Amino acid sequence: MAYKRLGDLLTAAGVISDEELKRGLELQKGSKERLGTVLIKNNIITEQELIEALQMQLGIEYIDLTKVSIPTEMAQALPKNIAVQYQIVPVKLVKDVLYLAMSDPLNFYAIEEAKRATRRRIHPMVATAAGIDRSIQVLYSNEGAAKAIEEMKREAAANGDDAQSSTDYSFVTNKLGDDAANSAPTIRLVNSMLERAITERASDIHMEPREAGLVIRMRIDGVMRQIMNVPKDVQSSVISRVKIMAGMDIAEHRVPQDGRFNVSVKDKDIDMRVSTLPTVFGEKTVLRLLDKSNGRVTKEAVGLTGADLEKYDEMLKLRSGVILLVGPTGSGKTTTMYAMINQLNTEDVNLVTLEDPVEYNIDGINQVQINDKVGMTFAGGLRAILRQDPDIIAVGEIRDGETADIAMRAAITGHIVLSTIHTNDAVGTIDRLRDIGCEPYLIAGALRGVISQRLVRRICPDCKRSYKPSAEELREFGLPEDADETWYRGTGCPNCYDRGYRGRTAVFEMLPIDRRVRALIYGHADRTAIEEELRRPENGFVSMNQNALRLMREGITSAEEVRRVINEDD
Repeated sequence: MAYKRLGDLLTAAGVISDEELKRGLELQKGSKERLGTVLIKNNIITEQELIEALQMQLGIEYIDLTKVSIPTEMAQALPKNIAVQYQIVPVKLVKDVLYLAMSDPLNFYAIEEAKRATRRRIHPMVATAAGIDRSIQVLYSNEGAAKAIEEMKREAAANGDDAQSSTDYSFVTNKLGDDAANSAPTIRLVNSMLERAITERASDIHMEPREAGLVIRMRIDGVMRQIMNVPKDVQSSVISRVKIMAGMDIAEHRVPQDGRFNVSVKDKDIDMRVSTLPTVFGEKTVLRLLDKSNGRVTKEAVGLTGADLEKYDEMLKLRSGVILLVGPTGSGKTTTMYAMINQLNTEDVNLVTLEDPVEYNIDGINQVQINDKVGMTFAGGLRAILRQDPDIIAVGEIRDGETADIAMRAAITGHIVLSTIHTNDAVGTIDRLRDIGCEPYLIAGALRGVISQRLVRRICPDCKRSYKPSAEELREFGLPEDADETWYRGTGCPNCYDRGYRGRTAVFEMLPIDRRVRALIYGHADRTAIEEELRRPENGFVSMNQNALRLMREGITSAEEVRRVINEDD
C-alpha cells in the first residue's frame, strides 16, 4: 500500500475542506494523538466517514468485529502489549499473511512493529475503535483464561483432589491488568473474568455450577449472556479464589455467605458484592459490580425529565412525610434513592441512612449497616435513629409492618422518610402497605408521594432507525390502528456490539398524594376508586405505559424493550 497522508486523503475524498484540515492539524499539535482521532473527537468528521473514505480512496476492506468470531489461537500471532499499544487486533492468518484490524490503517509505525514482531506480511483492514478495543479485551482474556484453565487442570492432575490447596493466593493484590507471568493460574482466570465484565459494562457476574462444569454468565444492560465455560475439575479453585478475595470462609460449603472486595482496573474503582448459595452441583456465586468512580448520582443521570422531574422536585421540597420508591428487584430504586440523598444532603440537615448493604459511601451523611445476626434490623435501627435527632431518614427497604409503622409515625412527627418497597406500580403501594398491617389513617397522614420505576435499554444512537408500527403493534399499545406513529429500533453496529442497545434509562410513574387521594386512602377506598380519581384530566397523572410510549416516540427505547420490561397490567 503506497504511503499517503490522511489529511490529503480526506480532502481528496471531499470529506473535509482545507480549512477543516488546517484546524485539525492545529488541534493535533501537542496532543500526541493521530490526526484521525483528533478530527473525530472534535466532531469535524465521524468515524463512519473516515472508514468510508479509507475504503474508497485506498480500497481497504472494512471488517465489522461484532459479527466475526476471532479464533483464540490468534492471540499467539501478535503479543498483547503490541495490540494494546497500537490498537490493532489479529483477525486471521492465511499462509504467511496476517490480517490486522486497525482503526487507523495509515499508522505505518503500527504495521512495521507488527511485521517485526510476527515476521509475517501484514494485510491491514479498517474497523471501529470501539470494536477493536473490545476485540482485544475478549481475544486476550479468552486466551489467558484458556491457558489458566489448562494449567489448573495440569495442577489438579498432579495434586489429585487437593488442587486448590496448592495455589498460593497470598501475594496477589486486587489491582487488575498487571498480572505477572508467575501469577497463579486461578488468579489469572478470575482476573480476566473480572476485566471482561468491566469492559462489557456488566452489572452482575453469575458463576453457576452445573453437571458438566462451571458456566460463567454476565448481566449486561439487564440481559443475561453466557461468556465462558470452566471445566468441572477446576471449578472449586475458581470459586475458592473469589471467596478468598471477598473474605469468606472457603472451608464452608453448606450455608450461604456474603462478602465484598474492591478491584482497580483502567482508572476505575469497582466495588464487588459477593453472594454464595449451595446448589446440588456446588456453590453458585454471584458478584454485583458497583462502579464507585462514576461520582455523584444526580436526578438527571437516572433519567428524570420534563413533568416527571417537576413532580420529583415538588416531592423533595416537602418538610415531612414518606416518599416511597417502588418496583421489582433490579429496577434502579436504590440509584434513584441515592440521587435523592445527594440532593437533600446539605450542611443544615442531619441525614441518616439505614441500608442492607451500604452500596455507596457518601460524605456528610451517617450511613448505618443492617446486621440481622446481632439484632440490628430495619425496625430496630429505625427506632435507634429516631433518638439521634434526624431531619431526614433513608431506609433501604420496608419489609414488614413494624418497619412501615415506625416509618409512618416518624413522618407524622416531622421527619422526611425515604424508602423502597416491592410492588408492581404506584397505586399498588397503598394495597401493599395495608397488606403488611399499616393502618389507613397512618398511610393517609404520612405518605406524600410514590415513585414507581423500571429500567429499559436505550437504543444505540449510532444505528437507530425509524419505522412505522403495524396495526397489530398499535393495538397492543392501546392506540388506534390508523394512528400516525413513528417508532425506532436499533439495527446493531460495532459501537453497541451489534445489540442495537447501549446503556439504560428509567421509566417512571409519579404519584403525588394530594388531598383527594389522601381522602380516599383514609376512607378505605379500594384500588379501583383511586385509579378512577387518577384518570381525571385535572389530576395530571401519567401512567408508566404512557411514559414508556413517550420514550418510544422520542427514540430513546424500542417497543420490543417496553414489551420485555413492562407488564401489561403495570
